[in-house]
Amino acid sequence: MTTVLHTESSLGLGGQEIRTLDEAVAVAARGWRVLIACQPRSRLHERARARGFEPRALRMRGPWDVGAVLRIAGLIRRERVDVVHTHSSIDGWLGGMGGRLAGVPIVRTRHVSIPIRRGLNPVYRWLADRVITSGEAIRALVIAAGVPPDRVIPMPAGVRLEEFETLTGGEEMARSLGLSRPVIGSVAMFRGSKGHHVLLEAFSLVRQRHPTARLLLVGDGGRRAWVESLAKERGLAAAVLFTGFRPDVPALLSAMDCFVLASTRTEGVPQSLLQAFAAGVPVVASAVGGVPEVVQDGVTGLLVPPGDPPGLARVIEAVLEEREGAAARARTAMALVKERFSQDASISRLLALYGDLLELRQDKCRGI
Repeated sequence: MTTVLHTESSLGLGGQEIRTLDEAVAVAARGWRVLIACQPRSRLHERARARGFEPRALRMRGPWDVGAVLRIAGLIRRERVDVVHTHSSIDGWLGGMGGRLAGVPIVRTRHVSIPIRRGLNPVYRWLADRVITSGEAIRALVIAAGVPPDRVIPMPAGVRLEEFETLTGGEEMARSLGLSRPVIGSVAMFRGSKGHHVLLEAFSLVRQRHPTARLLLVGDGGRRAWVESLAKERGLAAAVLFTGFRPDVPALLSAMDCFVLASTRTEGVPQSLLQAFAAGVPVVASAVGGVPEVVQDGVTGLLVPPGDPPGLARVIEAVLEEREGAAARARTAMALVKERFSQDASISRLLALYGDLLELRQDKCRGI
């Protein structure tokens, strides 16, 4: 059985970690053996267990943690790992060096659109045989950092379309959450780049014209308490619902009248955005990173410059007040995600990439 080892040094649980875990489940269903090495007591460790894996707890203290490199190399040899797949900054170094010591191919996924420092960039140029990016915008950043274009593969996360086929509308979910209409929602980890503070300011402006509006914020993270305090300061506590991490994202999306992604600094092609497309929810998003690759302004959604609460409020109001146009954009977006972003197609591309690297390794061993 062919084995892939995912390494992840992050302690949190956001879109990056959820994508990694979802892909691990799908790859295992295709007959591969999947191992996950992550930090002890991390959220990913907890979720991986809940999804049926036996994650390997491996402390990764920093990019020069020699002990962690040796432990990863030992794990690769002991478990006969065929491919290593790294994801975050620290494990990009450690998993990459462990993979090089063990002599196996290494895939690195670049999930975020933060510019990469030019120069040697060992994680991308030496410690990865291929770099996956979640869209063309991030691919351009990786190439600009000196990685040969033929080694950088754009591959956005896929959506499990079958989870959206049985949605019957969100009235029951909205009632169960005690939400009045209209419902404006977002699904995102609470970190600074996600722009929750911008969304709160915009929502306060929307409430002036739509006093019954409610804001549904799905997700968790280190800045959640700060955002909750901002909601209280603005007198919005009763109008904003924080759900925390939820596994029933499709049902929650179906309860929304408008999905908003207010990111301010970095994005690939976010999975929550594609899920909103699949759920048929009209979308508003800031034009950051890879977002404009899928949100074509006026066609599949509405775009607004990042960090602009009044502008964001105006486009949210356009969704709420111009229902026919919003519904038409949502239908176009749903067709796009069905055509280009199914998880089945994404996993097939991923496994083909793994297979190509294993074939190259075999050719090298044979001296071809």
